Amino acid sequence: MDSPTHDLKGLFDQLGLDSNEKAIDDFIARHSPLADDKKLIDADFWTPQQAGFLKEQLREDADWAHVVDDLNLRMHQIH
Repeated sequence: MDSPTHDLKGLFDQLGLDSNEKAIDDFIARHSPLADDKKLIDADFWTPQQAGFLKEQLREDADWAHVVDDLNLRMHQIH
């Protein structure tokens, strides 16, 4: 059975955030770069529900985990 393919747009939809390309780029630009010692899941801009979803996906290595990892990398880069 194939795993579903998820992308950044879908992750932003799951988080209840605007998910068009410009909105995603703006979100990343507004909130990054995160400090090297700051985990994406611990950032203060998430609601408790959003942070919980992200933590659960990573903890369970769920279908969304690779997209969360991708967002984490992008949020730690200087743009």
